[in-house]
Amino acid sequence: MNNAPTKTRKAAEKSTRTRAREFALQAIYQHMVGRNTASDIDAFTRDLAGFHKADSVHYDALLHGCVAEAHALDTLITPLLDRPLVELSPIERGVLWIGVYEFQHCPDVPWRVVLNECIELAKSFGGTDGHKYVNGVLHQLAAQLRPVEMAAAPAKTGGRKSTVAVASGATVTPAADDPA
Repeated sequence: MNNAPTKTRKAAEKSTRTRAREFALQAIYQHMVGRNTASDIDAFTRDLAGFHKADSVHYDALLHGCVAEAHALDTLITPLLDRPLVELSPIERGVLWIGVYEFQHCPDVPWRVVLNECIELAKSFGGTDGHKYVNGVLHQLAAQLRPVEMAAAPAKTGGRKSTVAVASGATVTPAADDPA
């Protein structure tokens, strides 16, 4: 029997905020693809199995905040993309919305936590390499939206370095110090 730890967190180990982000992403997806209203999606989502284990206040903030600020979120994201916004998958776009929203409205959540949680959402729900793209875009937005916090964070060395090309022509080296 192999007792080695796996990279995927078991459902029992997930925090209430992680669960809130997962439900919010699914709800945002329903909004983008099905064009359902946030209130209709909210009522449906609250009845799903496991929702009682999520931070419902954080879920509300993410779902209703992202839907209400969709245009402003897209405006911040679009200049950093290497393709038209409409070519992003709804999952990548939803994860980016959540990340930008948390950078702007959840100062109690450290930027590295926001970045890592969004990468994990993209890994769980998105395409094969969508998490790398999300990482590259959100890392730039963290520098833009949380410059003081990023400057104060000690740079950590070690680990594998990789780069992600983005629309500005620059390459981004994802942080090797994202919390696991």
